[in-house]
Amino acid sequence: MTVALSAVDQLADAFWDRFLELAPISATVNGDHRWDDRLPDPGPEGRAKARSLAAWVRDEAVAIAADGLSVEERITRDMLRVVGEVVLEDDLQRIDVLQVVDHMAGPQTLLPQLAQLQPADTPERFEAFMSRLRAYPAFMAANRELLREALASGLTAPRIVVERTIAQLERMLAIPIDEAVVPAMAQVASNADREAIRAAVRDEVYPADAAFLEALEGDYGAAVRLEPGIWSAPNGEAIYRSQIRHWTTLDLDPAEVHQIGLEELASIDAERRVIARAAGFGDDTAAYRQSLTVDPRNIPASRQALVDRAMEDIDRANAAAAVAFGQTPRSACRVMPVEEYKEKDAPFAYYYPPTPDGSRPGTYYVNTYDLETRLFSRLAATTYHEATPGHHFQIALEVESTDLNRFRRFGSRIVGGAYVEGWGLYAERLADELGLYRDEAERFGMLDGQAWRAGRLVVDTGLHALRWGRQRSIDYLLNEVGLSPTDATIETDRYICWPAQALTYKVGQREIERLRRELAERDGAAFDLRSFHDELLAHGSLPLATLARELPGWVSARV
Repeated sequence: MTVALSAVDQLADAFWDRFLELAPISATVNGDHRWDDRLPDPGPEGRAKARSLAAWVRDEAVAIAADGLSVEERITRDMLRVVGEVVLEDDLQRIDVLQVVDHMAGPQTLLPQLAQLQPADTPERFEAFMSRLRAYPAFMAANRELLREALASGLTAPRIVVERTIAQLERMLAIPIDEAVVPAMAQVASNADREAIRAAVRDEVYPADAAFLEALEGDYGAAVRLEPGIWSAPNGEAIYRSQIRHWTTLDLDPAEVHQIGLEELASIDAERRVIARAAGFGDDTAAYRQSLTVDPRNIPASRQALVDRAMEDIDRANAAAAVAFGQTPRSACRVMPVEEYKEKDAPFAYYYPPTPDGSRPGTYYVNTYDLETRLFSRLAATTYHEATPGHHFQIALEVESTDLNRFRRFGSRIVGGAYVEGWGLYAERLADELGLYRDEAERFGMLDGQAWRAGRLVVDTGLHALRWGRQRSIDYLLNEVGLSPTDATIETDRYICWPAQALTYKVGQREIERLRRELAERDGAAFDLRSFHDELLAHGSLPLATLARELPGWVSARV
């Protein structure tokens, strides 16, 4: 017997379908192939449709009375309202004009990602993929128009972001067509299909990317912002406040966040000194860290060795998970190296979720660029953050949770970023509780990772609110946090590109740790860590205020 959907779930389903139609790449990533032949429309018509959808879902959610709703319905209603508000605020401030120039996830990165995520191995799937290639020139033309809008408004990207995007496009266009990324990675059934894709890339994609590059190097390149922080843009201080709300769902004061980062870093540094002293380096954590960089046992001999070590850590974490989790994902997690065309601009690691039908596992990408700096002692905590028990556990369980509506399974990360990244950072500490770090070097790497995220609170607010220069951020990450020169530079430029995203990690972790501490104090001997984690992960990605309101009741019910 089919159970009738509640008004809230009906609204969530209707919103999610309309959202995916406007964001067909998100649909493909989530295993929904209804719009695999389309690209998003970044132009005025697409923007108007997105704005209309956001206003509609906000108003419809508010119109549903809260009385009588179940816990999950109340959460869904709140999240739909928040999504509408966030999209409308971003549109009002024209965040799209800023995001069009982005060396991390700009429009030039779209097709190489699709080649890995979108099957083209049947005639129908192949034609859908080809339709996207044919649509690419119009897509990039609309993005060029956003560059012109930025020139008119003054809302241009900082110089370093433009320089990195230009360099990335130059590298991509310098690849001979016989070695082009998209044809090489396309999931096709025959060589003839691969050659057809190669021809489309030559005739449609390369010229469109070249035209975008030319626009960046022209008038736009002469009008870039010289200061890296968003404060230097028109309405920049208000934009930063709104981006803090966008990413954390909290209304936080940048100066207070900056101070929290300083205090967190001081506490973590005390832990690092304990390990340095035991290793014979006194309080000189920098000298101990330097010793790890020259230890041949700590340096991967090859790119494959780094990938293999990450997979080994995932296997060890899976074996230990039963101590802390009653529910674990069905989906496996694979490890892949970051593609060479973008490895110079990419972070150390990141994660893509599995498809709900199991046709694609979760994917953990590790960056093998500048291999001698990709130390095993640092890799372990990163793996526990990005893969198991971090993002893979949380996101895969979310995708697999058929008790939740589709919006909650696949779209809640739109407003649950601080929860997602907070869980990942919490998982690094949890791995220490589970005894997963092989030695004190790996524990030191974990603490360096914790310090890195505390440093993000300092640096992100420093750049975007306190008017730090780029070099000051790099120096802080080098000297106070302990990053390598390569990572300090890449990370600084990431924060410049994505204002406030870097705050999600520590803000979210602190909230999860606070809830665990308070619930353990409340329940005493009855507190069960497995139940805490299972409830924490059972409801999908949540705004932090929602998590704080609901989680104590869920854990009480289990106890």
